[in-house]
Amino acid sequence: MRAVVQRVEKAELWADGQFTASIGPGLAVYVGFGPEDDDGAMRYILEKVRHLRIFEDEKGKLNLSVEDTEGEILWIPNFTLYGDCRHGRRPGYSAGAPVEEARELFCRFRRLVEEETKNSRFGVFQADMRIDQRCNGPVTLLLDSQKTF
Repeated sequence: MRAVVQRVEKAELWADGQFTASIGPGLAVYVGFGPEDDDGAMRYILEKVRHLRIFEDEKGKLNLSVEDTEGEILWIPNFTLYGDCRHGRRPGYSAGAPVEEARELFCRFRRLVEEETKNSRFGVFQADMRIDQRCNGPVTLLLDSQKTF
């Protein structure tokens, strides 16, 4: 499982032209799934995101997590996180989970997030999404459950 984590002042999401979700200060997290992903991979990403110390404390140091700040998280499914751009000009997506498997993985991940957190919102799997977000910092981090980076 892969994730791109961005610290935001706010974010709003429309899916297939319909307003779907919004958050205030917190994180916009784009998540993609590989065929080998399991509950362990999902829990790894969830725990990393929840506890990354990327918010400033009273001294201006990045010492606080989204939970410490009681921030919100917008989880956005995004298969392009498995895009392979090493060859040619068109990314290949064969490393990602097939669409129906990825759909089930996102549903399982969503259930886990809902059980473990508060203040989470979600994008819509395989929808045409428009995300309006105001990045803060910017702080952008890459996570991979296989720990390849």
